[in-house]
Amino acid sequence: MPDITPLVPRQPVPKLSVPLVGGGTFDLDTESPEKFILVVFYRGLHCPQCRKQLTDLEAKLPEFEKRGVSVVAISPDVPERAEKTRTEWNLPNLRIGHSLDLRTARSFGLWISTSRGKTSAGIDETSLFNEPGLFLIKPDGTLYCAAVQTMPFARPQFADLLSAIDFINEKNYPARGEVVNLPAQAAE
Repeated sequence: MPDITPLVPRQPVPKLSVPLVGGGTFDLDTESPEKFILVVFYRGLHCPQCRKQLTDLEAKLPEFEKRGVSVVAISPDVPERAEKTRTEWNLPNLRIGHSLDLRTARSFGLWISTSRGKTSAGIDETSLFNEPGLFLIKPDGTLYCAAVQTMPFARPQFADLLSAIDFINEKNYPARGEVVNLPAQAAE
């Protein structure tokens, strides 16, 4: 049986602290956004789908900031590959975390893959890396919502997430999916 335990909305997420490209550290415990923390776990420099996703995220950063959302993108890449991600993908404003321990990735419920060599982008995959995941976390460190992928495709769109955040904030909409143990009548 895999060692993945799904995170539960309205419950604390695991500890998360990684170094950032350009210096400093992203530490979930010290983030203090007005509304949410958006953590985007990406596969690494080798992934063309990640490039597309993070380029879109870079363009929408001002919209997230206007809504009180702090943003970080994190991968298990070593510092040199993470720096290439920032420069080659033209992500000057997005905080890029690197050196993610795969046990920490697993604690967030992320799936782990092995290298298949060079990607369509002509870059070697690292020997092990996490598959994508997106987590919207409240300032108190509890999970609001998550989307976890087993492959690089079919990721949530940031325009949709921005609209959802508007609705959440306007209606004071609670995190959903909080039921862990089903009542007896639901099991029948």
